[in-house]
Amino acid sequence: MTHPGTTPEERTDGPQDAQAQGNTAAPEAQAPEPAAARDAQALEPAAARNAQNPKSAAARDAQAPEDATPLATAATHSTHSTQPTQPTLDTVLASSPADLRRHLTTHLDPAARAWLEHALDEAAAHPGIHGPISAWELRLAEAGRRCGAAYADAARVLILDAARAGTDALTRVYFQGTADERRAVLHALPHLVSGPGALPLVEDALRTNDTRLLTAAVGPYAARYLAPHDWRHAVLKCLFTGVPVDHVADLPRRADGDGELARMLGDYAAERTAAGRTVPEDLYRVLDLTESVTPAPDTDHPHGKES
Repeated sequence: MTHPGTTPEERTDGPQDAQAQGNTAAPEAQAPEPAAARDAQALEPAAARNAQNPKSAAARDAQAPEDATPLATAATHSTHSTQPTQPTLDTVLASSPADLRRHLTTHLDPAARAWLEHALDEAAAHPGIHGPISAWELRLAEAGRRCGAAYADAARVLILDAARAGTDALTRVYFQGTADERRAVLHALPHLVSGPGALPLVEDALRTNDTRLLTAAVGPYAARYLAPHDWRHAVLKCLFTGVPVDHVADLPRRADGDGELARMLGDYAAERTAAGRTVPEDLYRVLDLTESVTPAPDTDHPHGKES
């Protein structure tokens, strides 16, 4: 199909996280974007966290800084590559809790494995919320130091699963926790929440510019429950911030035949081209997934164009 705008140049890698607990600014957030870019910015920065319900000092002290890891930040391989690839963090975290536990048992050293087994037994013995902070919540804060940054997210998902954390518990951890803990909550949603009740957490994450949080937010739970309008904006937010669309769960199914998404992508590409900016390669990949229909005319949308 004929793509809007000019032929895309080589896409540079997405922004790397300088720290796993800091928000990563979008690579081109400094320059003003024209009208279609507002589609990508409809979910913009969330309010500051933890001002009203800070986690206890003990939990904060237990949290070791986590750097971006090779597993978490592995480069996206070309779709034409024939080389075998390592499992990505998305693939690992989308596994069932039983498979996730087997994965960690195989990869953790004996000391980390013993700590995790104790943490899981403790969470299973005292599930749910207990007082200002539960014992298993403290273990979430320790996971980075005990298991290492490469396996901390998976360990936290298992702890949340063992604690049978419901929507209320997940919401408390999300809004009182660190960026690492919020990310683990988002990864745990498909395992722990069977309906759309936890969508406010996903929507909050989509208002940030933290690329690791955005990556977690567009996982299987969002693919399952996010409304079409919000899902389209999530895709554009990934393009705007440099999050590879490979991280968008169930992208081919949800993008297939989506004429409104095609229109939004076309507008975004045209305005970047007019501004002399490179059109992200991923935009054309998503646009190709919508090609079974012609972009919807303005009059076909019951409320006009989405914005």
